[in-house]
Amino acid sequence: MAMERTIIILKPDAVTRQVCGEIIARFEKRGLKIAGLKMLKLTDETLNIHYAHHVTKPFFPRLSKFMKSAPVIAVVLEGNDSVNQVRKMCGATYPLEAAVGTIRGDYGMSMNNLIHASDSTEAAEAEIKRFFKPEELFNYTAANYEWVYAEEERKA
Repeated sequence: MAMERTIIILKPDAVTRQVCGEIIARFEKRGLKIAGLKMLKLTDETLNIHYAHHVTKPFFPRLSKFMKSAPVIAVVLEGNDSVNQVRKMCGATYPLEAAVGTIRGDYGMSMNNLIHASDSTEAAEAEIKRFFKPEELFNYTAANYEWVYAEEERKA
């Protein structure tokens, strides 16, 4: 498994319900490292790019309005197979179908669904560049690194 980076976006419902700290803590407790974190207000331009695959769909105006209704928190997470692991931790897109123990299954009741997570390494790379400048991302060794990963799983 490769050490990789992915991005999550804690949506306006997570921010206004004040569950961001709990959600971020779940990723840290799993062993994923925060490489970047910031709060921002999304614009139409950014949303049109980020959700380009949804722009023509009937629900896009509602989605866009919702995503601009309050700030969001963008977090870059780093770890082995992070894209897949983060997606599993988030759970099914619709919270009422998400398993208990997942973020959406534990905190969600609405199609707003609390969190965005990149669906591939290619998407993660593009989304990280969309929301973070290179100087806003950090390389460091977490104190628990040797305890999170077996010796053969660590970077050389």
